[in-house]
Amino acid sequence: MMGRPHVLLVEAIHPDALAWLRERADVVIAGDYREETLLKLAPGADAIVIRANGKVDERLLAHAPRLRVVARHGVGLDNIDIEGCSRQGVWVVHTPLANVEAVAEHAVGLMLAVAKGIARSDRAVRQGEFTAARRDIVGEELEGKTLGIVGFGRIGQRVAAICRAAFAMPVLFTDVLSQIEAAARLEAERVPLDELLVRSGVVSLHLPLTPATRHLIDAAALARLHPGAILVNTSRGAVVDEQALGEALRTGSISAGLDVFEE
Repeated sequence: MMGRPHVLLVEAIHPDALAWLRERADVVIAGDYREETLLKLAPGADAIVIRANGKVDERLLAHAPRLRVVARHGVGLDNIDIEGCSRQGVWVVHTPLANVEAVAEHAVGLMLAVAKGIARSDRAVRQGEFTAARRDIVGEELEGKTLGIVGFGRIGQRVAAICRAAFAMPVLFTDVLSQIEAAARLEAERVPLDELLVRSGVVSLHLPLTPATRHLIDAAALARLHPGAILVNTSRGAVVDEQALGEALRTGSISAGLDVFEE
């Protein structure tokens, strides 16, 4: 009879999920996601649960002879060596529906924060410059602005639904799939990326990180945004060329709300 499986959590998960898991397995929480820590714990693991931090790469797999499954607590799989897992007979699973609402609402929150100058106003108040901030920081409305969504999957579609309902924003999108049903339901127009960048007042990124999407939003792409446009990234930091974005932000031609960074 087999004993209880051993599960390695790279990061903590919700207490209810942790309690459920501990009823069925022996659970170890890594405490940090440094490579040396994970390499020490990997040999005893039958399963690894990983979130956004840490990596399951070739080196870690070589230290995990018992490993049978890697579970990504989230959507993106760019921090897991899929091919290496396949060669070792390790299943890779993820939770594509778990964070749709959370990420979509956060993306909309970043749009509002940038449009209204919330972070700048907060800093000014904390620095005792409230009077000047009231004069110098002028917010703008999202209502009626064209929303361009790059990556029209579950999260991108939810962002579109929120923005259409709350702010009457026309929606453009670009995606490798035609997304015919979602486009019809959300009255969204599929266009090439270059056209989306030119026509959109707000651009929201919802892409996996792949060789094709790395630095997709580069200097040339940023130059297509019209003055005053807002770029929001809640997907993967490396989708945007951060050096090029930094230059664009320094000129003041566009604004950005970022939840992720390349490093």
